[in-house]
Amino acid sequence: MRKEPEFTLGVEEEYLLVDKKTRALVVDPPESLLGECEELLDGQVTTELLRSQIEVATTVCKNVQEVRQDLARLRRCIIDVAGRHGIAPIAASTHPFSHWSEQKQTRKDRYQSLTAEMQGAARRLVICGMHVHVGIEDDALRIDLMNQVAYFLPHLLALSCSSPFWNGFDTGLKSYRLTIFDALPRTGLPEKFQSFNEFERHVGILVKAGVIEDSTKIWWDIRPSGRFPTLETRIMDVCTRMHDAVALAALLACIMRMLYRLRTRNQRWRIYTAMLVRENRWRAMRYSFDEGLIDFARGTIVPFDQLLDEILDLIREDAQALGCEAEIASVRGILSRGTSAHRQLDVHTKAIAGGQTQEQALCAVVDSLIDDTALDV
Repeated sequence: MRKEPEFTLGVEEEYLLVDKKTRALVVDPPESLLGECEELLDGQVTTELLRSQIEVATTVCKNVQEVRQDLARLRRCIIDVAGRHGIAPIAASTHPFSHWSEQKQTRKDRYQSLTAEMQGAARRLVICGMHVHVGIEDDALRIDLMNQVAYFLPHLLALSCSSPFWNGFDTGLKSYRLTIFDALPRTGLPEKFQSFNEFERHVGILVKAGVIEDSTKIWWDIRPSGRFPTLETRIMDVCTRMHDAVALAALLACIMRMLYRLRTRNQRWRIYTAMLVRENRWRAMRYSFDEGLIDFARGTIVPFDQLLDEILDLIREDAQALGCEAEIASVRGILSRGTSAHRQLDVHTKAIAGGQTQEQALCAVVDSLIDDTALDV
């Protein structure tokens, strides 16, 4: 009998660095900031494409509680070190008003190579995401679960939205980040593969052609990690509140286990076409959970709270098995308090109604992001 996957977890978060006085992105943060973080975090922090960004990664966590503990430590360290330089991190997928054209690229060969290849599409990448790795040791199982879990990706995105503003404007989307990222090749929903060998053959064609060095240059919404025996989900915006990030990591792990559990009973989730899933992906980008998603079996748009209740019922057994019932219960709270995008828009609306200028209102949004990023850490 096949051994059950360990369903270990690893979370990567990208943050934007802002000047506490101006609230704008810090175009050229001091080198000592990263150096101090690296010394304290021992390989769990790194640069990103732009100097105004920083990335952290948890260790391999056996359960959601370990994710919470490590993520809190990482956020706290970045907040403390940045604070000594008059800087604060914000866990948001876009900055409310700083312009992409003003940012400076990190001086590393891999980033310079990316920009040389992607040109303007890369230079606009002032965006941050949350990547969640779920440990699935078996190659064939990783591909099978990737095919099935694609259905749930829009649901995860809808609960994580944190990028309603771009260059000082309300975009009308709750997750504008993906409109920027989708300009790159090898992004969006994953392809469907019959086997891990088929996936490797396709990657091999691109490698042989010299288009990519390896599978780490495939940036789908979910992918088999090129570095670890995991499925890496990349569709989510970075969650401003750590509590939400932990809840969504738990939700993803439980969905993965539910799909595995169905497989052990010779059942499986129906695999829908990319055309249909892509429609829900767009709805999640546009509305978050406000206008519901399409239930493909019913052929109608269903309120998101109803869909979420159905998912939570499906994974009840899995939440118990993974010891994350409390974290799963807190997912419903995102609907009542809103995503980061909802809260940002609310702060902006209230500031404008209170007589503040557009510039002042956007600074108020940044202030709220600074506070929310530090919440619960």
